Amino acid sequence: MHVPDGFIDAPVSVAAGVVAAGAVAVSLRGARRELDERIAPLAGLVAAFIFAVQMLNFPVAAGTSGHLLGGALAAILVGPYTGVLCIAVVLLMQGVFFADGGLTALGVNITVMGVVTVVVAYGLFRLLSRVLPRTRGAATASAFVAALVSVPAAAAAFTLLYGIGGTTDIPIGKVLTAMVGVHVLIGIGEGVITALTVGAVLAVRPDLVHGVRGRTAPLKLRVDGELVDAPAATRDPGPDPVPGPDSGPGPEPVRSARGVWATGLVAALVLAGFVSFYASANPDGLEKVAADQGIDEKTEEHGAAGSPLADYGVADIANARISGGLAGVIGVSATVVVGTGIFWTVRRRRTGDPGTGGPRTGPRDHENA
Repeated sequence: MHVPDGFIDAPVSVAAGVVAAGAVAVSLRGARRELDERIAPLAGLVAAFIFAVQMLNFPVAAGTSGHLLGGALAAILVGPYTGVLCIAVVLLMQGVFFADGGLTALGVNITVMGVVTVVVAYGLFRLLSRVLPRTRGAATASAFVAALVSVPAAAAAFTLLYGIGGTTDIPIGKVLTAMVGVHVLIGIGEGVITALTVGAVLAVRPDLVHGVRGRTAPLKLRVDGELVDAPAATRDPGPDPVPGPDSGPGPEPVRSARGVWATGLVAALVLAGFVSFYASANPDGLEKVAADQGIDEKTEEHGAAGSPLADYGVADIANARISGGLAGVIGVSATVVVGTGIFWTVRRRRTGDPGTGGPRTGPRDHENA
């Protein structure tokens, strides 16, 4: 659903850009509360994984395809504020380097694909988590429903912006019906991908899933025929207490997420570098509706059309498989580096002391030292 330049007029594009900038600013502050020593590197990986999966268009109807938007997945895994930042990073990388999604429409895309999907999906996920059993299956089902609903919600948001500032005169009712109809089908694919990914992480490291923190029931083990709570090391660990002179060994330290990070990065590289070659070549939902309804009559050439990575291919490499695969690997690598750098910077601003992770020291602290 990457909106190109020319679909929405300049005033509405600027207004959407202001909304997107405000959402990013708020998310930068909110993400400080979500990012810890485990989630900060994972957030960069989530952005790279979404970049990779967005290259995998899947067929949804005759002549139409869809791809992951990713807002629900990011919000559930790393939190809503960090989720908005993940999508913003992905869209920025795609727009600047791969000529995917207009540059003047970047604010529209962040608002529609990032803010709307995150707000709708995370709100619905938390609501379902409160009424359903605290089990892994219920959490996975909640992720499916939240992701599914977020996609037509984003389609409706685009239709609203188009109704206000569309550059062609098309009846808004026709656009809404077509957009929501096809994106409900795409939402099913979004729900499946999101549920599978969230379920996989829940199976091995539930403490890394932001959306279920404090909502999952304690793991039970059967000992001598009785169910007892699992050791603390298998639960979501909190900060390590400072040991005193008479303290015992204390609880297990926070478990490293390196295994999950490495597995996720390899999966993203494989998806972008190899599996993407077999993605559907049909236009996605927005492209199909735009062509059928005449929305694309005033589409403008992308400002980054001359990029050596435009259209997810490497310039001067004739072999389509190698060109596309290499572009995908470059995209995933660049996104994980940029994303991780941003999230570690936000994390350090939260702690105030990059060396120790301790609180920021104020003047009164020096006076009392």
